[in-house]
Amino acid sequence: MSTYAAPLNDMRFLMNEIADLKEILGFPAFSELDADTIDAILEEAAKFAAEQIDPINIIGDRQNSPKWDNGVVTVSPEYKKVYKLFCENGWHSMPGNPEFGGQGLPNLVNFAVNEMWRSASIAFALCPMLTMGAVHAIEHHASDEIKQKYLPKMVDGTWGGTMNLTEPQAGSDLTAIRTKAKPNPKGDGTYLISGTKIFITWGEHDMAENLIHLVLARLPNSDPGLKGISLFVVPKFLVNDDGSLGARNDLICSAIEHKLGIKGSATAVMSYGDHEGAIGWLVGKEGSGIAYMFTMMNHARIHVGLEGIAVAERAYQHALTYARERIQGPIIGDEDSKKNPKPILFHPDVRRLLMDMKSRVEALRAVGYFTAGNMDIAQNASDPAARKKAQSYVELLTPVVKGWSTESSIDITSEGIQVHGGTGFIEETGAAQYMRDSRITAIYEGTTAIQANDYIGRKTAREVNKETGEAGITARTLYKEIAVFADALAKDAKLGDIGKNLQEAARALIETTEWAIKTYGPQPQVASAGSVPYLKLGGIVIGGWLLAKSAQIAQKKIDAGDSNPYYKGKIATTRYYARHWLVQADAVAREIIEGGESVLGLDEPLF
Repeated sequence: MSTYAAPLNDMRFLMNEIADLKEILGFPAFSELDADTIDAILEEAAKFAAEQIDPINIIGDRQNSPKWDNGVVTVSPEYKKVYKLFCENGWHSMPGNPEFGGQGLPNLVNFAVNEMWRSASIAFALCPMLTMGAVHAIEHHASDEIKQKYLPKMVDGTWGGTMNLTEPQAGSDLTAIRTKAKPNPKGDGTYLISGTKIFITWGEHDMAENLIHLVLARLPNSDPGLKGISLFVVPKFLVNDDGSLGARNDLICSAIEHKLGIKGSATAVMSYGDHEGAIGWLVGKEGSGIAYMFTMMNHARIHVGLEGIAVAERAYQHALTYARERIQGPIIGDEDSKKNPKPILFHPDVRRLLMDMKSRVEALRAVGYFTAGNMDIAQNASDPAARKKAQSYVELLTPVVKGWSTESSIDITSEGIQVHGGTGFIEETGAAQYMRDSRITAIYEGTTAIQANDYIGRKTAREVNKETGEAGITARTLYKEIAVFADALAKDAKLGDIGKNLQEAARALIETTEWAIKTYGPQPQVASAGSVPYLKLGGIVIGGWLLAKSAQIAQKKIDAGDSNPYYKGKIATTRYYARHWLVQADAVAREIIEGGESVLGLDEPLF
C-alpha cells in the first residue's frame, strides 16, 4: 500500500512560474507573507496530509463510517481525532477572512494545500470544503448580524456548514424545488422551514458542535420559477445571543446514502419541519436565493475540479509504487529480464500508462493553478484592466477546471487499476477506491453537461461585448494568446516539435470556437450536442499550452546550468502529452463540428 507524498516540486513550480505567486505576494492584502512562509506552509501541509489524513482514507471507505442511528450520525474515532487536529492546527481557518478569524491566505496557496487534503482523502476534505463554501455565501450576502453570529465558529471549524439544494423531484432543475418557508407567527423576523433535501454532503455528523445549513426554499405566493426561491440559514442548534448553543431545531437527518465511493463522508437526507417548522433566517433579499447560492456553487465547482486533480494524482502515485515493486517478466526486447526479472515499470505499456497518468495530471494541475492565480489577481490587482482580464479568465476556465478535471480523473484512476492488472480489481489493493471516489466528481456541483453548456454557451457564444457586439471575446483572446505562443515555440531549436503540435491543436480550438459562436444562436441544440467534446478540447489545448510554457521555462533553467532532474522530467512529460493528447485535437474538433446532427437524429430517428 502506497503512502501519499505531496508533489511539492510541481506545486512550487506552477505557483512560481505559471501562476505568478511573486506578483500575488506583492499585493497589499498579502504584505505580511513571503516566499519562505509559503514554502513552510506547503511543507507542513504535506506532512499533515501524509501522516494524519491519508491513513484514515481507507478507514472511512472500508468501515462504511459514518453510521446512522435514529437521526444521529457518528464518524469513526480516527476521523474525529484528525478533524480536531485539523482545526486546532489552523488548517480549517486558512482560507477564511481575517475579519472572522481566518488567515486570509491567497487563493493560489489555498488551492495547493487543498489539493493535498483531497489527494489524502476526498471524503474527509469535503467537510471543510462545504463549510467554507457556506462561509463564502454568508459573508457575501447575509446581514452583519448573521455574519457575526455564525462565521467565526464556522471559519475555525467549531461549527460546520452545508448547502441544501437538491430534492427528490428537483435535481439540476431547481425550478422544481418545493421546500417551503413561511413567516414565523411570532413576528420575530424568522421563518419556519419545511421540506426534504437529499444528497446533502456532511449534512449530519458529530465532528462539529453545530451545523449551519443553507437551505433553498419558497415563500408563500412566490414566483414559481427561479426568482421565487430564497436562501435561509437554518442551524441544527439554535444559537443564543451570547453565542452559546440553545435548543435543537426542528430538523433531522432521516437517512444517509449507501454510495459507490466517498464512503467516509455522510451524504444525508435532511427533513425540515416535521413538527412546528425549522427556524431559519432569510439571507439577503427574497427571491435571490439562487444567485446567492451560486456564490457557494462557484466556490464548490472549482474545488470539485481540484478533487479530480487530487484523486488522479493519488491514483498515479499508487500505481507507480506498485509498478516499481511488482516483478513480472520477461520484458519484450530485454533479454536480460529472462534471467533477472525486473519490475513491471520496465514493460512498455505500463510505462505508457504511467506517462499518460502523469502528463494528464500535470496538465490538469497547471490549468487549476493558473485559474487560482487569476482569482487572486482579479481580487487584488491595482490595475482595473488586469483585474478585468483575470476575472474573465476565471469565469471562462471554471467549467474547464470542474468538467475536464473530473472527467479526466475517471479515466486516470481507471488507468491506475490497469497498471495493477487483476490485483487492481481487488479491493485490498486500494487502487479501486480512487476510481470509485472519482466517479461522483463529474456529477455533483453541476454535471459535466452543465459545465459544458456553460462553457460553450454563456462563457463563449453568449458572452457579447456590449460596445462592439463581438461574441466570445474572452475565449478568442485566450486562444489567440495560445496560438501566438505556439507559433513562437514551433521555431525553438529544442522544443519546436512541442510547439508544432500545439500550433495544430490551437488552430483546431480556434476554428471550433468560431463554429460554436456561429452555430449556437440559430441551432443551440446542435452546438450543445457537441458541448462536452468542446469542453474536452478546451481542456486538452489549454492544458497543453501551460505544459508547453512549463517546458520552455524548464529548458531555460537547464540551459543556465540548473541540474535539477525535475526540469528534464517536465520536458519529457510535456513531449509525451504533445504527442499523445495535443494530436487528438483535430479529431475532437471534427466530432464537435460534424457530430451534432448524428447525436440528435436529424437525419434519421434514433430511438
